[in-house]
Amino acid sequence: MQLPTYVHKDNLGQWGVFLEQVDRVTPHLGKLGVWADTLRRPKRCLIVDVPVRMDDGTVHHFEGYRVQHNISRGPGKGGLRYHPDVTLSEVMALSGWMTVKVAVLNLPYGGAKGGIRVDPKPFSSSELERLTRRYTSEVGIIIGPDKDIMAPDVNTNEKVMAWVMDTYSINVGTTSPGVVTGKPVNLGGSLGRRDATGRGCYVVAREAMRRLGMEMRGARIAIQGFGNVGDAAARIFHQNGAIIVSIQDIDGTIYNPAGINPYQLRDFLSEGGKSLLDFPGAERISNNDFWSMDCDIILPAAHENQITLDNANNIRARIIVEGANGPTSPQAEDILLDKGIIILPDVLANAGGVTVSYFEWVQNSSSFFWNEDEINVRLDHALSDAFKAVWELGQNMKISLRTAAFVVGCTRVLEARQLRGLYP
Repeated sequence: MQLPTYVHKDNLGQWGVFLEQVDRVTPHLGKLGVWADTLRRPKRCLIVDVPVRMDDGTVHHFEGYRVQHNISRGPGKGGLRYHPDVTLSEVMALSGWMTVKVAVLNLPYGGAKGGIRVDPKPFSSSELERLTRRYTSEVGIIIGPDKDIMAPDVNTNEKVMAWVMDTYSINVGTTSPGVVTGKPVNLGGSLGRRDATGRGCYVVAREAMRRLGMEMRGARIAIQGFGNVGDAAARIFHQNGAIIVSIQDIDGTIYNPAGINPYQLRDFLSEGGKSLLDFPGAERISNNDFWSMDCDIILPAAHENQITLDNANNIRARIIVEGANGPTSPQAEDILLDKGIIILPDVLANAGGVTVSYFEWVQNSSSFFWNEDEINVRLDHALSDAFKAVWELGQNMKISLRTAAFVVGCTRVLEARQLRGLYP
């Protein structure tokens, strides 16, 4: 039986990581620091029971969450994930990082996140649909195109977003495509959305490499995770002349110093029943060897808390591009920074997805749609400009890029909080 999982003061989990990051940035916020507690307390946390009738007629209950961390700059924005390890602490942290992320990109949003503590893999399509529709109905009181907009995340996709949109639309009595982003194109989704997060990882890496005098052609890349983000990032780095030397997923790690062709790997895995470890274009190595690999860039694009005290000392890469949210613990980051490793933080590096989600939301509002080339150009400009602002602030203040990104994002959020004042 699954018991409710709440945040305890002695075990803050990922929320504790976010709080530590807020503590580190607060001394750099000047007079706005008096508002820092705004960042330490989510605006709203909703915990819901999600009962689902399974195909065999039994009813199972699952615990769902929707957290709106801060909505001072606009409606909440954040993904919906299905995973057996989802907790309130994790969802709170992810919503907090989203608050900072959208502010770094200067998007008119606040941070939000949702999740259901469930393993969706054994579910049939009809069971997954009933789970999604019931969850949407339960959180419907706080979501909406001008309140809180969902998007795909771990174990959710375009189809899940279509079910969310349809359920919400039925309940409000009108078709409302803007309640979600990352939905199918023929329901108002945006071209370029699927690869946007991976493409954004490439853009910020490219900008960092330019400033460090590094060449993209021939650069050696190791990628953890070959889902939506890792796959897209691998393809785009490969297209631009980089060499994908290693890829790790839940099954293990493969390595080829001459390069792994991500297109061939994707085709191999799409055949069904295939494991990354069986790919004929690479050899198997241990998961520990992945982190000590001789490469230029490591791109963690899987889950939180992957770079820790256990492996930080072994990392030899020059740049870490955080494709996942919260992959590096604060203690591990201190070790990496002491070694001179550049960390491109999640609130900047993986912001491509929410940026194109914003483009989708705007297109839904205007009923006018752009082609994929226009989307990619706009995305490149947005991330390049955000990177420039963060990089220059970091250089001027002699602080890490994560702290610089938090200064940019938190300043914008707290300025909005201060300008709006308190009511009553």
